[in-house]
Amino acid sequence: MIRDTAAQDQVLPPSTSRPFKRGVLLILALAVLLLAIVWVARGWLGGSHSVDSTRLRTAQVTRGDLVRDIAADGRVIAANNPVLYAISAGTVELKVVAGDVVKQGQELAVIDSPELRSRLAQEQATLAGLEAQARRAELDARLARANAARLTDQARIERQAAARELERNQRGFAGGAVAQVYLSKAEDDMRKAEITLQHASADADLQGQGASLDASNARQMAQRQREVVAEVARQVDALTLRAPFDGQVGQVHATQRTQVAANAPVLGVVDLTRFEVEIRVPESFARDLAIGMPAQLTSGNGTPVAAEVAAVSPEVVGGEVTARLRFAGQQPPGLRQSQRLSARILLDTRKDVLKLSRGPFVEADGGRHAWVVDGRTARRIPVRLGVQSLGEVEVLDGLSAGQTIVIAGTELFGKAEQVTLN
Repeated sequence: MIRDTAAQDQVLPPSTSRPFKRGVLLILALAVLLLAIVWVARGWLGGSHSVDSTRLRTAQVTRGDLVRDIAADGRVIAANNPVLYAISAGTVELKVVAGDVVKQGQELAVIDSPELRSRLAQEQATLAGLEAQARRAELDARLARANAARLTDQARIERQAAARELERNQRGFAGGAVAQVYLSKAEDDMRKAEITLQHASADADLQGQGASLDASNARQMAQRQREVVAEVARQVDALTLRAPFDGQVGQVHATQRTQVAANAPVLGVVDLTRFEVEIRVPESFARDLAIGMPAQLTSGNGTPVAAEVAAVSPEVVGGEVTARLRFAGQQPPGLRQSQRLSARILLDTRKDVLKLSRGPFVEADGGRHAWVVDGRTARRIPVRLGVQSLGEVEVLDGLSAGQTIVIAGTELFGKAEQVTLN
């Protein structure tokens, strides 16, 4: 016979703990499932979706003074940096080189222009001839006035003689010694002498006026030629280029002993005692700029220097406007051409306003909405913003002091009205 395992089997009593354990496990599984459902439901009820809060940047709404300002990088330029030009074509002879320190009136370059010098000599000769003609016209005028005066004096003497003859004939006629015909002839001679005197006086006056006009015209022509000579002489003198002020020679555009054309640049002079700072500001801030606005300039050592807006360009180039700042007080020492400075222009100050740190949320939705953080939830609410500075923005409506606002990272929220922050 083959023995089986029946002898090894043992009969056990029925167990009562296994159904209890299965019930506990089932309850725990249902609880975990319920918690998961509650958590998911809370997520759906609390916001359309959740966002990692570490990817956001928040700021608190505060009350205080809002300073509107503009920050830009500036470049030091000389306020006076003229370029000297050749007034006429000729050969240039340079007296200085780039970088030389010069004094006002010092010769910088000389242009040899035979054409201009020849023209000066011709104009001077013409002036000499016109001056001689003017003197001759004055002499002719004096002669004409003398002749007219002589004729007038002769006519006056003839009238006096006629008057005496008339008086003698009148007495003789009254005494019966002179006939009527002689008296009539004496009266005719008297009238003739008076007419001659009148015409002589009128002719003398006219001749005097004519002679004066001729002499005046000759003088005016001579004076005109003097002005021409003075202008040509000025141009000849301008062939010598002189320093307009104390400064330093900048860029030299011409080469030694070469021919330059008329109105060609020769060299530049830089005034090292007067510097300005040129900045470029965005077009959106350009409308707020005005001449005289206070500004601050900061150099490499961090020392602020007071300045003011001196000029604003009327043109917009590449979305930017060029402006110039002038030092308000003493110009700091050690400035150099093209040195970089940081500029800050103060536009205005708003007293006791609600303000918020500026962030991308201002441009994201046109500044019409903001996300308010309430615990682990962020809600989208309508707001109305005011003026903006580089770091802050004014809050006009929709927010109150103490609220926390998401200022960066709102693009993660999409079009949701409420989100959960993890």
